[in-house]
Amino acid sequence: MMDKRIESLLRDLAPQVLTAVVRRYGNFGSAEDAVQEALVEASTVWDERGLPDDPKAWLITVASRRLTDILRREQARRRREEKVARWTLSNDRGSPPEAVGDDALILLFMCCHPALTTPSQIALTLRAVGGLTTEEVARAFLVPVDTMTRRISRAKQSILDVGVGFRKPSEDEIQGRLAAVLHVLYLIFNEGYSATSGPFLYRHDLCADAIRLTRMVRAQFADEPEVAGLLGLMLLTDARRPARATPDRIPIPLAEQDRTLWNRPQITEGIALLNESLPRSRPGPYQIQAAIAALHDEAPSVEETDWPQIEALYRKLLQISANPMVGLSHAVAVAHVEGPAAGLARVERVAEDHSLEDDHRLHSVRGHLLEMNGDISSAAASFEAAAERTTSLPHQRYLNAQANRLRQPGRWTGNGPQRSAGAPTIGGCHG
Repeated sequence: MMDKRIESLLRDLAPQVLTAVVRRYGNFGSAEDAVQEALVEASTVWDERGLPDDPKAWLITVASRRLTDILRREQARRRREEKVARWTLSNDRGSPPEAVGDDALILLFMCCHPALTTPSQIALTLRAVGGLTTEEVARAFLVPVDTMTRRISRAKQSILDVGVGFRKPSEDEIQGRLAAVLHVLYLIFNEGYSATSGPFLYRHDLCADAIRLTRMVRAQFADEPEVAGLLGLMLLTDARRPARATPDRIPIPLAEQDRTLWNRPQITEGIALLNESLPRSRPGPYQIQAAIAALHDEAPSVEETDWPQIEALYRKLLQISANPMVGLSHAVAVAHVEGPAAGLARVERVAEDHSLEDDHRLHSVRGHLLEMNGDISSAAASFEAAAERTTSLPHQRYLNAQANRLRQPGRWTGNGPQRSAGAPTIGGCHG
């Protein structure tokens, strides 16, 4: 297994190396492929031989060689090939130095070029800046991997076709791309907070990247309420991370978390951002979600949570975005306000949208509400169905444990659920 320090360093360097290559050549698609190959080689070589003296220069050198190979394979024009062959990497005298943060931000807005469709903008940015695999991006969009592979390939080709160079967009260009950028950062955070696959419940590196990049965007857009709303949402949600799992990575539902472990400085900052942004305009989806997160974070316990207000906020959110995941979260809030039967009726409405048919979160929420409603056998079956559909090992273990608990004789008292299965946030995170 690769050293975590190397993995973290590669994630930090990836956008810097990509921006260096793109700035010089303008060939985004080939440059991205070359950088990915360089990162793969580094993960092996550095793990075996140790870090080079200048890791960034090492990556740029290897990426340039890979780019030369790619251009040759693609029978690129002789002029471009000769330019790559002549390139020396010891010093970048041709362009002024840029701050690392500026590089990442410029790359972020470059990937959201208007020549791309919004889904392609988001997918390409998740790959180039967020470092997600194609499989992870596909799951975030609820589409097949092959579909997402083609989408990313078309996006890179479009960048090449329109000749987008590496430069800071104008103010008008940035304003036009801001919504796509915020959506990208939102998806990166959600993938980090509740990893869709693998042995880890969350990926702190992705959450930290999303928060860092959102802070950078906010530094340029201090007057945009939705930017503040998104940053507040991330902070309020990430604040619960210390209490979300047992030492062996089993998820702990929101209702059972030790709230004294929550990160209070982050909660304070998140609420301050929310209080600053809400009075300034009609609240957008990120501000509404942040308000929901704040109500959870401020409540001393799940019983003292202001569920009627949360249900009303989810209803408002559904008017803005009829996302099935919003519908699932609304169903849980309805169950706490009107009873589990009413919540289950909402879940079945969401199930009519077949995009979630193979998503474990639909079956997990159904199991949770069935248990609340006293239908233990059906609840156990729903948890088993959820476990079969998740590719996250911690969630799979948790869901199987819930099913086994319900199937054990004598574990049901008839007085309510022994253990809450938790409810998804908008991004499908548990707690």
